Amino acid sequence: MNSSPPPQSEYPQTPPTPPRIIRPPGVNRPYVTYFMIASCVLVYLGQMATGTSGGGDLLMTWGAKVNSAIIAGQYWRLITPMWLHGSLLHLAFNMYALYIFGSNLERSYGHGRYLMLYLLSGFAGNVISFMMSPRASVGSSTAIFGLIAAQGVFLYQNRKLIRNAQGMLLNTLTIAGINLVLGLSPGIDNWGHMGGLIGGLAFAWSAGPLWEVQPEIGGFRLVNQRSKRRVILVAAGVAIVFTALVVLKVSTS
Repeated sequence: MNSSPPPQSEYPQTPPTPPRIIRPPGVNRPYVTYFMIASCVLVYLGQMATGTSGGGDLLMTWGAKVNSAIIAGQYWRLITPMWLHGSLLHLAFNMYALYIFGSNLERSYGHGRYLMLYLLSGFAGNVISFMMSPRASVGSSTAIFGLIAAQGVFLYQNRKLIRNAQGMLLNTLTIAGINLVLGLSPGIDNWGHMGGLIGGLAFAWSAGPLWEVQPEIGGFRLVNQRSKRRVILVAAGVAIVFTALVVLKVSTS
């Protein structure tokens, strides 16, 4: 007499092949990235409209990272350089990089967490530039380098769920390394780039998405192990650390 086959398990024995890029539910369009690109373009149009015969412009005059002005109390200059650019080519290069790195990363992070990452990275980059470089500087590349760092952290921490994560991580590290080497060229604020990397890494390592596959009826779902409360606390901690560096620099100047 033939025995009946054993009952099948309610769930598959192994999860299906994970997607190449893990996306949280409901985040389909990178609206924050689009907004940042659009706002940078609009600000650059404002720079062109307020240009002077000497080659500068009103927005650059009041928004660039200028150490003496920051020491004098104009602390907004640690934020505003993220929207200012020195030339059309500078703007185009940064907006292309922002679109390439920001679009996928925002889908993985979600709008709010991605916005925190972007602003903290840009702020951190300008703080390190303020501490280490006497030259005036502008550009969204401080924030973009933070996105590169966060992309590397995301790939590393979720490597078991992402197809070809090792190759993608190596590619991300290569891009960061090449751009840091290019940043050694005269006229480029590499301290700002390194500060953005540090700020993005500090936030992403403890507050970036850390996904876990959990079974449910009909398949599997991705669950982020890091709560919104944790994200806010980490963001506050990173902001406090870099603000303390500013206070230290100002007090010793």
